[in-house]
Amino acid sequence: MAEGDVLFVDVVAADRRVWEGEALSVIVRTMEGDIGILPNHEPVLAVLVPSAAEVLTRDGKREVIAVDGGFIAVSDNRVSVLSQYARLAHEISLNEAEHELREAQKLRNEGDNSDATRQHHDRAVAQLAAAKKADSA
Repeated sequence: MAEGDVLFVDVVAADRRVWEGEALSVIVRTMEGDIGILPNHEPVLAVLVPSAAEVLTRDGKREVIAVDGGFIAVSDNRVSVLSQYARLAHEISLNEAEHELREAQKLRNEGDNSDATRQHHDRAVAQLAAAKKADSA
């Protein structure tokens, strides 16, 4: 495989680099919908929504990563996913993610619209999506 046939992907959260490496494709959810990135993709800068990003690595392994929003930047076969919170799916418990989402929804239903509750909800949505997607693989 030639260098131009792979993507160099970097997934960064506020507190750490979550994943980096070579990939064949990346799928993320933006405000406009899902977007797939392949080698030699046109430059892109887009806003992400809470979801499960997928990276198909060069060796054919699928990495699923929960992101609570953020940005994706693509240029010259480099993909940067930047999010306040990001976590690999294998680090997430499906039961804990479901519990967190129920708690966040309860707070929202009780009228708590604070930034902290919104952030709690967004992270729970992302974790649940990643845990389910990884579980179905």
